[in-house]
Parts: sequence; C-alpha cells; structure tokens
Amino acid sequence: MKKIIEVRNLTKVYKKRKTKEVIEALKGIDFDVFKGEILGLLGPNGAGKTTTIKLICGLLQPDNGIVKINGISNKQYRLESLQHISAVLEGNRNLYWRFSVRENMEYFAGNRGESPKKIFKEIDNLLTMFSLKDKENELVNRLSRGMQQKLAIAVAMLADTEVLLLDEPTLGLDVETSLEVRGILKKIISEYGRTIIISSHDMDVIQDICDRTVIINQGKVIMDERIDHLMDLFEVRSYKISIGQPLTLKQIKSLKEQFPLYKYDEDGNYAYITIELEKSEHIYQLFAILQLNQTQIDSIDRKAIRFDEVFMEIIKGEHEYEMA
Repeated sequence: MKKIIEVRNLTKVYKKRKTKEVIEALKGIDFDVFKGEILGLLGPNGAGKTTTIKLICGLLQPDNGIVKINGISNKQYRLESLQHISAVLEGNRNLYWRFSVRENMEYFAGNRGESPKKIFKEIDNLLTMFSLKDKENELVNRLSRGMQQKLAIAVAMLADTEVLLLDEPTLGLDVETSLEVRGILKKIISEYGRTIIISSHDMDVIQDICDRTVIINQGKVIMDERIDHLMDLFEVRSYKISIGQPLTLKQIKSLKEQFPLYKYDEDGNYAYITIELEKSEHIYQLFAILQLNQTQIDSIDRKAIRFDEVFMEIIKGEHEYEMA
C-alpha cells in the first residue's frame, strides 16, 4: 500500500511560561498512514496527540524529525505539502458563522481559486451527500451542532485533498447524527478514495469505522495495529468460566497468586471466574487449579470485549502484547 503520510522521529519540547521547566511533548514518534485507510489517532489527555495533529497540519514545527505528506516534507516545503491535506480541528471549525451554508462552501472554494459557477454542481452533490441541501440558505449560526459539523467536513471535502484530518468529528453529537457522520466517512473512503485520520475519545466511532489505530502515550507511540487484530487478540484471552461449586480457600489463593487480574463471584452452589490471560496457553494453569478439588466446569465462554476496554488496557500497560 502507498504511504500517504510518513511521520519520522518527531520530537517537540515546550517550556512552561515563567519557569525553566521543560516538557517533552513528543519523544521521537514514528508511524505511517496508508492511502485509502481510516486511521484512528488516539491517546489520553496530555499524551502528545494534539501536538502530533498540529505538526501534521503544519501549525507547529518539530524540534527534530519530519512529516511528509504525499512524499513532501511539510517543514521544507510547507505550502506544497499542505495542498494534500485538509483538517477540521475541534473547537476551530472551518466556517464563517454569519454566512449561509452555500456561501461558506463557495467562499472557501474561492480561496483555492475555484469560481462558484465551476463548482456549483460539486457543491450540490456534497450538500446532498451530507443531507444539507434543504439548509443551503440557512445561516451557519442557526444550524444545530450536528449540521455545523457535517458542513465543516463538507467544506474540507471541497478542497479535494487526498487526506482529511478530523479532530473529534462526533463530539457533542446525538446518537443519530453520530451514526450519520460515521456513514458519511465510510462513503468518503469507498466512493471518493480519500484517506482519513480521526482523533476521537469516542471509542465506538473508532471501533466502527477505523481500519487501524496509532496510540500515543507520554510522548511515544505505544501501539500501531489493526483494530480487528487487537479485538481478536484481547477476546482470545478474556474468559468467563462457570463452575458447579464454590472454590476452596486453597484454590482462591492459587488463583490470586497466578492470575492477579481475575474476578471471582459466588451464587449459591455455583461460582463464576472472569479472567484475562497474558497468553492463551495459560488457561491450562487455570485448569490445574480447578483440578485441585475436582471442580466441575459447566461452561467456558470468551468474554465479549469493547474497544474502550482494549484502549485502557494498552494505556495502563499492565501486559505486554506480541503483535503480528
């Protein structure tokens, strides 16, 4: 697959105002974004994710390292490289609030040298795609938050760049509008062949539409993996076991020593063990504990896991994972 964005050894240091304290926001991060994918760029608050976004968009310059967009360095050839990416940043939408929906699209297209007459049909197509056609003459400040967000993405689409970078595209949206935006983003990939980078705290969105995730924590990339592989990896090692009798104190002690992340519940004559294994073969150690008292196993089920749980496990760094 073709690399559309290359991030290499990015470092960024900030100095706190009125102090000599230095903060290392980024400590040499590396990752690629491939043409035609939806990449989720994730990280907890203060991890360096926002700094990374600003460096990709050319809003900041790194202390070291380089960002290439379509093979062009955005440090050496900033304007040329930024012709290949459009961004919708949370809290700073690319809209004029006292312009109408259509006027916004015509204005920003005009900034790129396009005449309203030439792009009239393209604007119509995007307004229809984003379900904004019946609002084309409405002032932006009278639109709902969801409509404003859809318009911001439509304006970015009008720039016809290979890459869209969307910061929190579903923040504050109701469930229906969030689902609509997800569908639109999938359509952008399938019908327009664009590449999308999404930064979001909405893990349902990331799980639903992203192909791959890059997770940043404490200024470093701690995970770069396909979403489906991560989900499979964690589900294989998460089990719920139903047993036909409570465990003995000796068994509980052994369970606690060997599997510190276990959860044990009793319900009358039955008991349940919920456990996460670092390696799938560790389940045989669990069987050995159950065999101590000839404990009957009624059922073994893989625990259904959500991506937000996967994300938190990775951030906490409680386990090391072998990635393919």
